[in-house]
Amino acid sequence: MKQDMATKDGARAFWCLGDGRGEIRAVALAAPGPDEVLAETVYSAVSKGTESLVFRGGVPASEWERMACPFQEGQFPGPVKYGYAAVARVTGGTALKPGSLIFALYPHQTRFVLPAAAAIPVPEGVTPERAVLAANMETALNAVWDAEAARTGQIAVVGGGMVGLLTGYLARRFWGAEVWVFDPVESRKTVAGQLGLHYAEAGAHPEKFSLIFHASATEAGLRTALDLAAFEATILELSWFGDREVSLPLGGAFHSQRLTIQASQVGAVAPSRRDQERHAERLAEALTLLDDPALDILITDESPFEALPEVLAGLAAGAPETLCHRIRYSD
Repeated sequence: MKQDMATKDGARAFWCLGDGRGEIRAVALAAPGPDEVLAETVYSAVSKGTESLVFRGGVPASEWERMACPFQEGQFPGPVKYGYAAVARVTGGTALKPGSLIFALYPHQTRFVLPAAAAIPVPEGVTPERAVLAANMETALNAVWDAEAARTGQIAVVGGGMVGLLTGYLARRFWGAEVWVFDPVESRKTVAGQLGLHYAEAGAHPEKFSLIFHASATEAGLRTALDLAAFEATILELSWFGDREVSLPLGGAFHSQRLTIQASQVGAVAPSRRDQERHAERLAEALTLLDDPALDILITDESPFEALPEVLAGLAAGAPETLCHRIRYSD
């Protein structure tokens, strides 16, 4: 039975209240226009780091406009309808073939109307269950593009969450690099191995790296990245710390070793590809890169749509074993 209990012309959506609580609300839907589609959501995914931060109201006021997602409703700190990883099937409108499977940067909602240009077809060979990884894959793809000038044969990834593991996976897939993952959660060893990456046991990798991707969103992780850096190394910072301040030991080797800390953020296409790639093209490419069944290991949890308030509360409280938490919309 479909979980959408809204009226025929409506839907239901998950809203973050901005204080560590969330709720399901009814949403009215307009009929799709000539360049729009109506879609029924099959799956979505929770982006654990960012959505936990939004859930607890941790978006700095200076970033309220820049960090809004494409189809967000409401304003930070909340209430806000937030999310950007929906896999849906086209059920209305004339712009796309009915039954087409699409990915959209849309919040958690049972049905929605959006411009056809924002509905990215899910390619053959990519299951709807795995397609929910597209937003995180797009972030990883942009990070690898950002790092192209610093590419090397041996790479470190500090923080074996979704973005870190996908970035390491692409560095290996594109460059043939040997990738070492540094993460205190020991279950990441199995996941890293499934993706062809090496897991660095605590204190067991004395070598330095010329390229380090940092994706732990912790001060300790960034300090580890500095400790792993070779002379004139680049640390590509993928974490979003939100309203948390970070203290770093920049009085030591950072200066004498001529280290570089560079931000990588998916809101802008990497400079090396900006003349050739637009956002929609980058997202479409990210979807094609999900053709590998090995990536299914990244989906560690699944819950029904109705459970989203509890799911976000649990993730915001800390869920170190969770990678991708997938949300299903039907039984």
